[in-house]
Order: sequence, then structure tokens, then C-alpha cells
Amino acid sequence: MRIFINGKECWANAGESILKVAEREGIKIPTLCYLKGFSPTGSCRICVVEVEGQRNLIPSCAFPVYDGMRVETNSAQVRRARKTIIELLIANHPQDCLTCVRNGNCSLQSLAAEYGVRSFRYEGERRHRKLDIASPSIERDPDKCILCGRCVRICHEMQSVGAIDIAGRGFNSHVTPEFEYSLNTVACVYCGQCIVNCPVGALREKSNEKITWNAINDPNKIVVAQIAPAVRVALGEEFGLEPGSIVTGKAVAALRRMGVDYVFDTNFSADLTIIEEANELLHRYSNGGTIPMLTSCSPGWIKYIEHNYPDLLENLSTCKSPHQMQGALIKSFWAEKMFLDPGNIFVVSVMPCTAKKFEAQRPELGETYQDVDAVITTRELALMIKNAGIDFTRLNDEYFDDPLGESTGAAVIFGATGGVMEAALRTAYFTLTGHEMDDIDFRPVRGLHGVKEADVKINGIELRVAAVSSLRNIKPILDSIRDGETPYHFIEVMACPGGCINGGGQPLPSDPEKTEKRMHAIYQIDRELAKRCSHHNESVQKLYTDFLGEPNSHKAHELLHTHYVNRAE
Repeated sequence: MRIFINGKECWANAGESILKVAEREGIKIPTLCYLKGFSPTGSCRICVVEVEGQRNLIPSCAFPVYDGMRVETNSAQVRRARKTIIELLIANHPQDCLTCVRNGNCSLQSLAAEYGVRSFRYEGERRHRKLDIASPSIERDPDKCILCGRCVRICHEMQSVGAIDIAGRGFNSHVTPEFEYSLNTVACVYCGQCIVNCPVGALREKSNEKITWNAINDPNKIVVAQIAPAVRVALGEEFGLEPGSIVTGKAVAALRRMGVDYVFDTNFSADLTIIEEANELLHRYSNGGTIPMLTSCSPGWIKYIEHNYPDLLENLSTCKSPHQMQGALIKSFWAEKMFLDPGNIFVVSVMPCTAKKFEAQRPELGETYQDVDAVITTRELALMIKNAGIDFTRLNDEYFDDPLGESTGAAVIFGATGGVMEAALRTAYFTLTGHEMDDIDFRPVRGLHGVKEADVKINGIELRVAAVSSLRNIKPILDSIRDGETPYHFIEVMACPGGCINGGGQPLPSDPEKTEKRMHAIYQIDRELAKRCSHHNESVQKLYTDFLGEPNSHKAHELLHTHYVNRAE
């Protein structure tokens, strides 16, 4: 059908919204509550437009097109309405932009500048609610909430967690966990998807910057940093580089300039995870163990199953996540090798994930010493680099320290959904057959789809596998496991859509195109490495020879494996 936007003839399909057609035509309409791929709510009204024949302005995100429709997106009435809406939002918003974590990256702030809001025309009573800062991962500032509802829809529709909702009516409407509880006391999984989809500063990660700087400045502390695979393809965005830019060497250099003593690669322990996990899977399959085996690298996913499906905890792999394995090795194997007191070692993990902050504090992950002392997100590292006065883009590449710095392509693809599965299959195939797969690029589990599945034949063994991202997609699979009807033997689960590349600690705002570019960069690193299978990591093999013994050995279980908690009680 034909419609006309600002006098320009455009083609449109039945059922499309005005906003979607305008976006395709390169016509910008501002939004706040709108989430691509989700059902529209039209609650913020920022996207209002004029439609010929309609008495009132209408929300373009929720209004379907019809043949011959004539739309004005930039009339005087539309601009005046949008400015009034912005002014009304600001009238009930804290005026602390200079100290807000989203200063310079806030949708409301940008709209105020774009529409020339230079004074406060409206004054009146404001909402005043308590900060929610008890959680180890996420902090909420209800006073900054503009009630766009994006966080609620993400939590319910995308993650199927439902930890927050809108309560109250009219002026008293607010976003809150049930019974006004803290996020710390409800079934929030700390995935951080609410943060990356919040247009303002109402949600933020719990900052570990201060304790990290304190450790760096403490002459009695040996500070060891490790960098997750997804960080290296996203950090550059915080410094104006194209999404997907590979900045591994610059990140290592920046951490050293900040004063970190040693920089290791979390990919080393990702290779280690694969060897442990692949052997665990084959042992379960061959010896009548609990099948299907579910991966355990995503702490948001772990907390989800602990709350909602505790009867299936035995299906989880007992492997710790890679950065926790690395922390355990730093404070045991590496400390012993370097003649260091583990109590003086401070391990900081640079992660794309807010749930890792919660994970690092779990009592199950460290007896005498916690495996990891602090977790900072990609965003926090960028702020610390800027705070240190480092010109990131001009840094020369530097290499990770040995021996916990060697890694393979199998480890780096951990950052994308399907990567853990693919890496495990590469090593499982070799373990069973004694030779490599003809083609180690296992494409059926690649891509950003929520559920990917495949059948794999290895030495007479037929494995049916699945890779799942976004928690709403795992629920029907867990229900089928509970009912004894699942066809799968091995299932990879990532809490965040797309995997760690789209984690809750990655650069803002969240964007599907950014996520896709990060994913392509992850696979580019894999393709360009000489060693692409975890069992080819010579440093990992030497670790087994000199320290751990063999995969799934008693010592390996002491350091690299863990157990989980029933949180439904």
C-alpha cells in the first residue's frame, strides 16, 4: 500500500506501524517506551504524529498504517506536544545530571537538548522513593524512573523472570519488586537486561570501581586482572570505535597503565572449562549419569534454575564458570608457582555481565579465599580507563601474561550464544575418536536465534544438542525435561539474548546491530587463531600434567567444580 509521510510517498505493508515505515524511510521519530521486537504500548507518547482525519495526535509506534494515510511527523503541533511531554517528565525527575551514571548517555537528556528545553515550566509535587542498593549486582533509583515500562517488559516478556512490575495508580505509579521488596530478596537473576534497556539512570550496576582502585593503590596487594572474551569486541565502543572492533591488546595495555600487576585471559580457563565439561558430558552419557546436561557458565541462568526448577539442579554441569576457575587457579596453582600468599592476591574480573558480581560473592565459590574479589563490567573498565587519563585509542597492543594467558579459538567463541556448545563438541569429538572433526565450524548452533538445535554423530554415539539464549526460551525445554520428554543430551543456556556479547554490563544502549557485529568479531578471532580447539592449549595440558592430574580428577573437582542451591524454599 501507499502512505505519505511529510508529503513523501512511501510503500508500506498491512499491519506495519507508522514508526516502522518511518524508520525504513530514514525519517526519525523519537521514542522512549518503544522496544523493537516487542508489542508496543504507546505509554510515553514521545512518538506522537499527526494523521490526516484524526482529531488527536497518535502514537506512531502503536498505530497501524492504511492505504492512502497522510502523516506529519514534524509539524508545529507535534513538536510542541513532544516538548511538553519532555518538560512534564523532567518536572518529576531529579536534577542531578552531572552526578548521574547516565550523564551524556541518557535518552531523556538527549531529547531535552534536541527539543530545546531550557527552563522548568512545570513545578509541583515529586515522587520520593527509597534507593534499592542491597543487591550485589543491580541498583535501582525509583526517583529517576520515567515509567516507560521497558524494564518490566524485558523482565517479563524476554526473560520470563517477572522480578519487577508497575504498581500503584496515577501519580503513585512506580516500578517495584513484589511487596516493595529489594531486588536482593526476590527471584531477580541479575542478568542486567533491565539496565541495558533503561533509557535513563533508574537502573545501574553495583559499582566495584572503588574497591578495585583501592586494591591497585594498596602496596601490599598483588592485583591480577582477567578479561572475558565478549569484552574485547565491545570495549572499543566506549571510546568511539566501531562496534565489533577487536581491542584485546589495547585492553591489556590499559589495565597495566592503570597499575594492575598481572593481566590474564579468561579464555585460558574457558579452554579448561571445555575439557572438564566435555569429559563430564561423556562420562554422564556412558555411565548412566543425569542427562541432559545443562551448561553452567551463565550465573543469571544458574540463579534462574535455582529459583524456578530446583528439582533439575542435578542436570547442571558442576563446572564453575571460566572466570571463577581462573580465580581459583590464580590463588592456588599460580600463587604456588610465584611463591605468593593467596591472601595478598586481589583478583578482578572484567566481565560483560552484571550477574557475575553476584556469582563472585557466592559462598560455594571459595572456601579459604573467594575465587574472585571484584567484578567490573565493560562499562566500568571504560570509566576507569578514562579516569586514569589514558588515551585508549592510541595504546599499542600488549600481550597477556603467562601461563594463564594462552587460549584457543574455542575459548573466544564462548562470548556468543552457541559458542560453548561448539567448543565442547570440538573437544568431545577428539576425545572419543582421537582425531579432529573434518570441519570444526559447527554452524548449526551459530547465530542469534533464541533456540538452535542439531544432531551430532561421534564414534557411534548420537548426541542431540541445543543452544538457548534468553531465559524465556529455556522454560519450555525445562518443562519437557521435568516431564521426561526432552530429546536432548546436552543443552547450552545463556541468560542474555545473543549470549555474553549482549550482557548486562556491555556498552549502552543495547542494539541488535551492535550485538551482531560483536558476534561476527568473536568468530573472526576464532578463524584467525592457529589453535582453535581447547585440547590444543599447551598451557592447559601442562597444567594437568604438573598440577591437576587428569580431567575431572579429585583435585580438578576441588578447584574447578561446585554445587548449587535450592532457592525456591
